[in-house]
Amino acid sequence: MSNRPSWHVYFMKMAQLVSERSTCTRRQVGAVLVKDNQIIASGYNGAPKNVEHCEIVGCIREEQNIPSGSNHELCRGVHAEQNTIIQAAINGTSLENSVLYCTHFPCSLCAKMIINAEIETVYVLKNYNDDLSKKLFEESGTDVLLVDIDNNSLEKIV
Repeated sequence: MSNRPSWHVYFMKMAQLVSERSTCTRRQVGAVLVKDNQIIASGYNGAPKNVEHCEIVGCIREEQNIPSGSNHELCRGVHAEQNTIIQAAINGTSLENSVLYCTHFPCSLCAKMIINAEIETVYVLKNYNDDLSKKLFEESGTDVLLVDIDNNSLEKIV
């Protein structure tokens, strides 16, 4: 019997590895964009290029006691999903019919970008309760599945 991971486990573990580059002091998130079983871009959450990282200057959200899941615009960081889409754009790569592996369920801001980038399926390692994201994904027909890397299984969330 082979211990070879499935594609879903393989790409999700890659997203986990990417998350280790995160400079966010609250949550490390990683994402990998895949097309035809080939990684086309990756990203993690952190401050924009040439801007000091939160681990150096502090976290605005912590300082203002902003609860998780609200006021996403009040943050120095760019989300992992956003950075991944941006990297693909910088490289001139179409995301139509691609899939996204992300360590966490996307927020509503990222959900809108994912939908407009024509990413067809999102695989997540950790669910996150964002009702607006779920509604947007449902309306757009974008599937979201939870990956259980220990049991090599998938569960449809949206």
